[in-house]
Amino acid sequence: MAKFMSRFDLNAMTGHDLTERERQVLEAVIESYVATAEPAGSRTIAKRYQLGVSAATVRNTMSDLEDRGYLSHPHTSAGRVPTDRAYRVYVNGLVWPAVSELTRSEHDELRRSLINDRSPIEQILQRAAQVLGVLTHELGVAVSPSLDHAVLERLELVQVSVERLLLVLVVSGGLARTIFVEVPGALPHEAVSTVGAVLSERLQGLTLQEIRSTLRERVRDSNVGAESTELLNIFVEEADHLFDVAGGDDGGVMLGSAQVLAGQPEFNSNRQMRTLLELTERRDLLRQALLARRGRGLTVSIGGENLDPKLSAFTLVTSSYRYGSLSGVIGVLGPTRMPYQKILALVGHTSSLVDDLINDTGGGAQHGA
Repeated sequence: MAKFMSRFDLNAMTGHDLTERERQVLEAVIESYVATAEPAGSRTIAKRYQLGVSAATVRNTMSDLEDRGYLSHPHTSAGRVPTDRAYRVYVNGLVWPAVSELTRSEHDELRRSLINDRSPIEQILQRAAQVLGVLTHELGVAVSPSLDHAVLERLELVQVSVERLLLVLVVSGGLARTIFVEVPGALPHEAVSTVGAVLSERLQGLTLQEIRSTLRERVRDSNVGAESTELLNIFVEEADHLFDVAGGDDGGVMLGSAQVLAGQPEFNSNRQMRTLLELTERRDLLRQALLARRGRGLTVSIGGENLDPKLSAFTLVTSSYRYGSLSGVIGVLGPTRMPYQKILALVGHTSSLVDDLINDTGGGAQHGA
């Protein structure tokens, strides 16, 4: 199973300024709000959580916590709700040391949903995002490994029609990508073979990032005929596209069903629902947010901690997985009001299982982009 580690910045809020009573009240408010989606009142907290103090004491403590930025006070309610700062303290100090194990049924459901021998890596990740969404009632998300630093092991160029070539790239770990290349008209077979040989000779052993940035210089002195030069120029002009194999139009981002998340109270209004739908359509934004977490273990970004303001109302819980020398990320996206302890466990165990599957079964050895 995954080894859970905190990867937060040194300046992350830890709640060291809280007394034991304040921590107990804060934890009770958070757990009440997560369970009910309703602002928590002092009387409810005192009665339900049996803190051993009066409702008046709880009320005063909640007022102090509000003054210090841990709770907020919706104007339509007498109760209070946690802030991003409160959730951060809760995750760092109250939840993280006690990330729970999965139940047997949860573990079995994960394995049943994911195991399918020799599945391409993207299929495993898609199923993982779907089952995470079902188990957590959040939006499951995953991103396939970034190939920027993958080393090109083999390149083939195949003519499939008069105006279309197939570029086959095999990178470190045996992961393959196929890209269609449009050409202006019929090209002699010799020109295609010549350009394929030149590209293979000059680019093999380089990372895809190096290829994109240096292709022009590496083929500048190629002594080929006019028709081969015309084809070679297509690769030079379109290098940023042809050698940026993020995984197709979706940028390698896989999503579970947004319908489960849409049923949560945070998305009752049309405006909030539009925000959610816009996010599911912004694969570029999600890809950037997910890839920023590669290699960082199990992470939690809460509300305003997310770099993009469009994610400021959401929490992103992710865990990285490895495929050979490459890495990707899997997790869930949801409102900041979420059952963190359960979700941390599910995300961590799912990434560990994905890691085992794609490395033990050879999943992802073949793929067509």
